[in-house]
Amino acid sequence: MKWTEAQERVINERNCNLLVSAAAGSGKTAVLVERIIKRLCDDDDKISLDRLLVMTFTKAAAEEMRERIGRALSERIKADPENRDLLLQKTLLPRAKISTIDSICQNLIKQNYQYLDIDPGFRVPDDGELKLLKEDIISEMMEEYYETEDSRFEDFAEAFGGAGADERLSEIILVNANILNSNPWPEL
Repeated sequence: MKWTEAQERVINERNCNLLVSAAAGSGKTAVLVERIIKRLCDDDDKISLDRLLVMTFTKAAAEEMRERIGRALSERIKADPENRDLLLQKTLLPRAKISTIDSICQNLIKQNYQYLDIDPGFRVPDDGELKLLKEDIISEMMEEYYETEDSRFEDFAEAFGGAGADERLSEIILVNANILNSNPWPEL
């Protein structure tokens, strides 16, 4: 594959942490797989797959990364079937830390809960539980605003909800909160 100059830099950069951010379909996964394979095969500065931390935003991206690394290792092994280093790396692949950011953070917390003053039995709520929690919070917040007779909230309620349309207001608040929370600095 022919790499761009920027892709080559990502593939060959060493001795630093690296964040790769680019548009969908720009070849991020292919570049990172090539970077990882080069590191696994570098005779001068070889690293083991179980020493890497590869974080993605989605489970699908993590699985795709794992699959592509597996295919690349298989291709290298096919070309050099006696290479024990490659065979070892292929064996380590299922244990490699290739996961979503939230999953890696959750594992770190579980492994270090005693230093963080967190209940070791903590868990992340599922989507249904989160939806109910958000609805409860919005309901409480709206009730507080109605009680304080905040004119800004009353104007909002009148403009978007109309009489007795709290469910519609809740939906508008939730949709906008989700949009804001998808930004890196939602409070701005």
